[in-house]
Amino acid sequence: MSAPRSEFIAGARATLPLLAGDLPFGLIYGVQGAAAHVPALVIVAMSSVIFAGSAQLIAVTQLGAVPPVPSPVMVLTTLVVNLRHILYSASMGPRWRHLSRGWKWLLAYLLTDEAYAVGNGRYLRADDSPHKHWYYLGAGLALWVSWQLVTLLGVLVGGQIPGRWDLDFSVALSFIALTLPVLRDRAVVASATAAGLAAVLANDLPLKLGLIVAAAVGIVTGMVVETLAGGPKPVPARGVDG
Repeated sequence: MSAPRSEFIAGARATLPLLAGDLPFGLIYGVQGAAAHVPALVIVAMSSVIFAGSAQLIAVTQLGAVPPVPSPVMVLTTLVVNLRHILYSASMGPRWRHLSRGWKWLLAYLLTDEAYAVGNGRYLRADDSPHKHWYYLGAGLALWVSWQLVTLLGVLVGGQIPGRWDLDFSVALSFIALTLPVLRDRAVVASATAAGLAAVLANDLPLKLGLIVAAAVGIVTGMVVETLAGGPKPVPARGVDG
């Protein structure tokens, strides 16, 4: 098996544990879209054009809001929510600098929370493989196909789900699953803890600006801790007795 193909398959396989979180997320999106009276074709098309679950969910929720949310506010809110992708692209950009423009556009389109988490993990491995972007491509495409399917499923059956079934927790569980594997040193743990606290405290800020505040607090905390510690310090491994 060629190296690009093996990397591609490995990347797709690495996303399998995360795909389970797409199902309830897609159902929530379908339910919210139906409640907002958004045409089914538009709901499905948003998953292909935007391909950002959080932004899509916020958009359809605002479409169904009473009183109606002004269009500029909707656009600004979804833009703010997706500003975190700037951090992802800043991290991956240097690794993709040698790729062609077509590759960069394709990988940028597939840049989601899950794809970044899986792809970044591959780049952090200590080997000199020149085909790591194929690993990311496999992860990104697997997630893209899964999201299109669960969106369609959400449109078809989401409206039949009883309102008492609270599926919103699945979104938080998905992000927790993405975060835990990268907590490898004290600076990252401190950064995640500070960002989590900041997100809770800033939750009521308008336009979802709490996400940006939390990201900024996390970045600053991580930099300060790493500087004071003189470099990355691994989290001590726990023994059998904890």
